Amino acid sequence: MTSRERVFRTIKFQTPDRMPYDFPPEYGTDFAATGMIPNPDPFLNKGVDEWGAVWDNIGESYMGQVVDYPLKDWKDFDKLNIPDMDMDRWKHVRGIKEKAGDKFIVASGISLFERPKLLRGAENAWTDPYCYPDELERLLDILVDMNLKAIAEYARYGVNGFGLADDLGLQNTLIMAPEIFRRFWKPRYAKLFKAVHDNGMLTFMHSCGYIVEILDDLIEVGLDVINMDQQENMGLELLGERFGGRITFFCPVDIQRTMVHGSLDDIRKYCRAMVKHFWRPEGGFIPRWYVDPKGAGHSSESLRAMCEEFLKIIQEL
Repeated sequence: MTSRERVFRTIKFQTPDRMPYDFPPEYGTDFAATGMIPNPDPFLNKGVDEWGAVWDNIGESYMGQVVDYPLKDWKDFDKLNIPDMDMDRWKHVRGIKEKAGDKFIVASGISLFERPKLLRGAENAWTDPYCYPDELERLLDILVDMNLKAIAEYARYGVNGFGLADDLGLQNTLIMAPEIFRRFWKPRYAKLFKAVHDNGMLTFMHSCGYIVEILDDLIEVGLDVINMDQQENMGLELLGERFGGRITFFCPVDIQRTMVHGSLDDIRKYCRAMVKHFWRPEGGFIPRWYVDPKGAGHSSESLRAMCEEFLKIIQEL
């Protein structure tokens, strides 16, 4: 079974020959990544992105934060620089099937929740559904159209999975009320996920924070894979009982707690707990690493313990 088929079967609960994984090069991966260059939705270290957002870095992470927002006032909406999706952004995507070999190819789209926040600032973005709903919907529809263009191009060049990154949760609750999510975001995710499936690809989403209240909604509209870098705030048992067997979890050991504060034995035990609650013989779990371990405070020893323990478990299954 090739890596591509193994990942497909895991996500579709069709009994792969083994659990796939995504680790640093020294430990191996079943995945290959690609994306648009230039990326119209970047997370920069420093600089100005295509929208006009100004980024700076104040810490150890490779990713900076926006320090000046280009859309402080909706009166300036028509002056906003919207990246041109008709320009050639596909140089890295062309030929990806040959470069990837038999690996499962994932590409990223344009965030529907993070991008408005990067344009407006967090306080404005969180109040816009109540104060400026029409303007917010206009912006979200622009983002949907940009993603539809990307989906069609990715499918054209043989990409297998399409992913979005939207952190919809805080530590113990959603950022927004569930009814706000269901009004503004859910139908737009549904439109994008349908387009992904219609183009023969699978849907991926990164969302950290507490998102238990809307994970059923995301599954309902076609989300195949959820990447949660933290799970302890929701609980492995709760996630496994409520959502296991219905969606595939694509996760490292919890990056905020166990990977930072746990002993090496704690990390190994957590690996086994993840497999216990998420994995079924038919599929449903893909262990991975967090790609900025230094920024998250993960030691090389912790990363090694996680990868080696997961590989050991895979041999035992």
